[in-house]
Amino acid sequence: MHRASSGLGDRRAFRAGARMAAVGTAVALSLAVAVGAQAAPGSVPHQVPSPKHHHFSAEVNRIGAAATIPDRVARVEQALQSSGPGLQQAYDVAPLYANHIDGTGLTIATLVAFGDKSAQSYLDQYDSDNGLPAATVQTIAPSGTVPACTDPGVNTSDCQSWGGETDLDISMIHTLAPGAKILIIATPVSETEGITGFPELLSAMDYTVSNHLADVISMSMGTPEDDFATSAQLHDLDSHFKNATDNGVTVLASTGDDGADGEQLDGTTPWGKRVVSFPADESYVTAVGGTDLYLDDNGNRTQPDDLWPESGGGVSHEFGIPAWQQNTATATGATGRSLPDITMEGTSGTSESSPLMAAIVGLADQSAGHDLGLINPALYAIGPNGTGSGVVDVTSGCNSTDTVTGYCAGTGFDIASGWGTIDAAAFVPALVAASAPSSSLRVDVGGKGPGHIRVLEKQ
Repeated sequence: MHRASSGLGDRRAFRAGARMAAVGTAVALSLAVAVGAQAAPGSVPHQVPSPKHHHFSAEVNRIGAAATIPDRVARVEQALQSSGPGLQQAYDVAPLYANHIDGTGLTIATLVAFGDKSAQSYLDQYDSDNGLPAATVQTIAPSGTVPACTDPGVNTSDCQSWGGETDLDISMIHTLAPGAKILIIATPVSETEGITGFPELLSAMDYTVSNHLADVISMSMGTPEDDFATSAQLHDLDSHFKNATDNGVTVLASTGDDGADGEQLDGTTPWGKRVVSFPADESYVTAVGGTDLYLDDNGNRTQPDDLWPESGGGVSHEFGIPAWQQNTATATGATGRSLPDITMEGTSGTSESSPLMAAIVGLADQSAGHDLGLINPALYAIGPNGTGSGVVDVTSGCNSTDTVTGYCAGTGFDIASGWGTIDAAAFVPALVAASAPSSSLRVDVGGKGPGHIRVLEKQ
């Protein structure tokens, strides 16, 4: 696969954003007790699964296998198409920063198994290498005490890869939203394939939402719809995502790294047919696919983005066409909810794409002065406006595999890349305006006070 230059280029410095107050050990313990108390009388405790791996991208496995923090940072930087400042240039966030829109006052979370107990030291080194402001990383464990990767009964390599996933996630969030607080929501059981791990993950998400601990939650994980034992088993999880939407929290999820296919429960055998990933297929979730960026050392594009060939995407057979996708479904012929909705850089896996988009949503939340919640209706309202609303079409690339014919990007909305990718300077104000009660609002990015969009008049 062609990769653009990944030189670090010029460093840019930013003023440090607000730091998150630490959640004490007593609070973490109380969370575990509270979650445990929610089990129904006589219910069977969730059993630790037999060791097997979550399906990580090759890049995440490499990051997780690093022996030292400097090596881990180096592997993250090698996995990216450019440096942190280069990604800022690629997604045109500087005009937002100039108006004090950098995520300050917002909390962006990544929901992962295990997390990384060295996350703070990791991010300190990443920030130093990339000229980013310092940030405090907070970890909570609402679903129970998280073991060490070397503890008995823990699949060490799987746990270490989750650590690599965690570090990639927080790097991407902090790169595009350098003023935002970062929250790691860690669980003690790995999500592998099918239902395993999701009860713990979604209980942890519920706790985070109910206690207003995050404004945006990114999920760099997923499993094919077909890996659930029954349709009912999958849909029993729907209420967790609706709960987030009802509480104004935006949830984003990666679309997967198997192109149009996906792995069966054994974690190694492909389905050999078109499948899509849960929870990216949820109608209450914004699904984020991956692109290849072609950048010089300073983050300037040398050619248009194209679809990362392993980017997950397709049409759900579990979720019908949501109201906000009626027009696109008519155009594409989709018979159910299609995904992705949008794409961001994904050369190290779509687990990189989701936190990048989560950071952009955080900037939009700050601009609006409130959480936007489910952004999909607004995204699909501005999508047809194209570059005028900061939506940049991705018109090339397919996600077919050796045995499965997938989908190809083309002009306008398509099943492979959704609306395409974004130019944040135009996208953020357009998304905020489309999320307002009025269908069309004229906005001033600067506003009366720094960091907020001011509504000037209804049109």
